[in-house]
Amino acid sequence: MAALADIHGNLPALEAVLAEVDREKPDLVVFCGDVASGPMPAETIDLLCTIKGARFVRGNADRGLIEAFDGHPPPQMPGPYADSAAGQLDRSRRDFLAGFEPSVQIDRTLFCHAVPANDTDVFTVETPDDRVRELMHGVDADLVVCGHTHMQFDRKVGQLRIVNPGSVGMPYGEPGAYWAMLVDGGVEMRRTDYDRQAAAERIRAKDWSDAEQFARENVIAVPSTAQAMEFMRKMEAKQALR
Repeated sequence: MAALADIHGNLPALEAVLAEVDREKPDLVVFCGDVASGPMPAETIDLLCTIKGARFVRGNADRGLIEAFDGHPPPQMPGPYADSAAGQLDRSRRDFLAGFEPSVQIDRTLFCHAVPANDTDVFTVETPDDRVRELMHGVDADLVVCGHTHMQFDRKVGQLRIVNPGSVGMPYGEPGAYWAMLVDGGVEMRRTDYDRQAAAERIRAKDWSDAEQFARENVIAVPSTAQAMEFMRKMEAKQALR
């Protein structure tokens, strides 16, 4: 199986990853949420709709787009660019997002967006084991595949293996498009490079006020791991107070 997460409307990055996925010929492609909230939401959804048999997990930013499209107040953690991305959708694309599943379980592998119980809780490779056990409470699986924090990791807590394939469209650390292959009980972390200069030009060509910033800060360059971890620690601390 191929696991992709956090595309965030970066169509060129998705195209590059799907070209590699096609060469792998997996039995199934699972998307772990936050597919469209970014520069090219409609075009990204149109491409996703062509993938036969794919399964889609709902992320917080997918929820945010639906609420923005419907004219409702923003939910908790609506994701980036919710209003502007929702304005590029039509009813059929909105309904595609609304059809996503809260989680997907294939045999002993559970796919979710943030954690199995919700699409907002943050945890990272640094999160203490006791907190991770709390977030994974009730899981009946050997492997959990999640997204949300945009950073690849592979860790074990007790007998449970937890993997984040990273972000296709808004990565942290090093530019590129991140994903994973699940093969013969193992996990292969992948990073796909692509023509990021050409991708940036496609994004800048969009009639979108944040196009230049997105191209500059999420395609040509990306936030460092240190910057990302500082942000995630603050998010974890804030959520711990709930």
